[in-house]
Amino acid sequence: MKNYQKYASYQPVSLPDRQWPGRKLTRAPLWCSVDLRDGNQALEVPMNLNQKLRFFRKLVEMGFKTIEIGFPAASDTEFAFTRHLIENDLIPDDVAIQVLTQSRPHIIEKTFAALEGCKKAVVHLYNSTSVLQREVVFSMDQEQCLELAVSGARLIREIAGRETSGTAFEFEYSPESFTGTELDFAVRICDAVCDVWQPTPENKVIINLPATVEMSTPNIYADQIEYFCRSTRHRDAIIVSLHAHNDRGTAVAATELGLLAGAERVEGTLFGNGERTGNADLVALALNLFSQGIDPGLDLSDINGLIDIYEETTHMAVPPRHPYAGKLVYTAFSGSHQDAINKGLAAFRKRQGPWSVPYLPIDPIDVGRSYEPIIRINSQSGKGGVAYILEQFYGLLLPKPVQQAFSQIVTAVSDQQQRELKPDEIHQLFQDTYVNLMKPLMLTGYKEEMVDDQHVAFSGTLQHDGRAVSVTGTGNGLLDAFCQALRQYLGSPLEITTYHEHALERGSTSKAITYVQVQNGGNKLYIGAGVSSSISKSSLRAVVSAVNQMMLARPANRS
Repeated sequence: MKNYQKYASYQPVSLPDRQWPGRKLTRAPLWCSVDLRDGNQALEVPMNLNQKLRFFRKLVEMGFKTIEIGFPAASDTEFAFTRHLIENDLIPDDVAIQVLTQSRPHIIEKTFAALEGCKKAVVHLYNSTSVLQREVVFSMDQEQCLELAVSGARLIREIAGRETSGTAFEFEYSPESFTGTELDFAVRICDAVCDVWQPTPENKVIINLPATVEMSTPNIYADQIEYFCRSTRHRDAIIVSLHAHNDRGTAVAATELGLLAGAERVEGTLFGNGERTGNADLVALALNLFSQGIDPGLDLSDINGLIDIYEETTHMAVPPRHPYAGKLVYTAFSGSHQDAINKGLAAFRKRQGPWSVPYLPIDPIDVGRSYEPIIRINSQSGKGGVAYILEQFYGLLLPKPVQQAFSQIVTAVSDQQQRELKPDEIHQLFQDTYVNLMKPLMLTGYKEEMVDDQHVAFSGTLQHDGRAVSVTGTGNGLLDAFCQALRQYLGSPLEITTYHEHALERGSTSKAITYVQVQNGGNKLYIGAGVSSSISKSSLRAVVSAVNQMMLARPANRS
């Protein structure tokens, strides 16, 4: 690819004694949803009031205790939404709304006006600190940038100090584009803001370190976070927060490594919505913790309902391969995957212990999904998947020779039609291929008589292409006698090589299904199945079905 020389590589952080690689996540961070601000501003059509309210209620229901609701000074819509929540008492007592403000006096003052009467609020101050932003956008040096942050912090402290409505304020500062800022300067400017706010271990402030644009691999972000945590003078009095964007596609990984590096709080959005390639995905982050036996502190047990609200309010779609939430993530088309999942689920049901099923990092039931769509059938599917569908939906326990033969028929049909086959189509195909086949032969009646303690006599009537034929035979059981009668009539060898039967339903009126595989003296094998409320009849019908396969020269593949 041309022009790669125009880009500069990222620079590593000199941190030879870094500690984060040896750590393990053991608890959930403090979560802050920025869907209604960062996420909303990235939508082609921003949410209206009703959509914002619906989204806000869902975030509260999920368990978020801090929700960034907007930038009140940016527009009348943002200001009105903030006032609507406060004036209509829609914010639970244990939830803090967070609002964003630039370090400009008139914006800070309007932000506090929007918060009048709020019970709990986080005032989030930011200014751009990166080398690129300072030089290209704002024409500032470090000292001017630092003074802008400090002056904003002073004004926030002053206005909050004279607030009389009883609001419990918490302060947050973000050096925007932290990942593009010299690390020593990032520490210096954050410490200067903290010097103004004077946090204590009992009354902490939030220092948010955003990867506003993702500029390096996640390990570099983790090094930057650990460097900051080790260098700031206020570590015991601040909550270190992360806000990763996804420009390189690794925001989730960067956030997880940033938590290992010492951060305690995460800002992000549901399903990663946000500007450009999006924000850190809170759903993926939370369920990653859940999959490791850690309580994520968020309720994601109805992921379908969450997707519905998200898509209706944002007009965005959750991709089908989205981690944990996509409609295809609990689905296997590959035959080997289907077989492994089928066996893994069966084994899990029999044993005690933690969840451990091949290809399924979590139990779909825990997020409100069902097992039904896990295995779906197309031309890539195998016998395990087909067997799973027929067992789960229709109670059919196919023997391995039947699985092998029928899966190849399913694959051929799917390949021919160039599409996925639904469970009812697979079941109907099985019925049409194997069950109670009545052409060219049909058994219309029979009688069984004991000859001695070890033998029975069979006499019956067949219809062969509409013509009635009487047949008789003797054997050591009903099926053996029937096969003897068929051998005499057809004039060819006939042996049952596989036999399985089971009940389809419970109760005295239940039906049984029998599967047989017969051999005609050569190396050709033919499969048939029979269904009846009588096991004897289902067995005879299975043999007739297999013989009809043989007579029509449609052999199943050998097992």
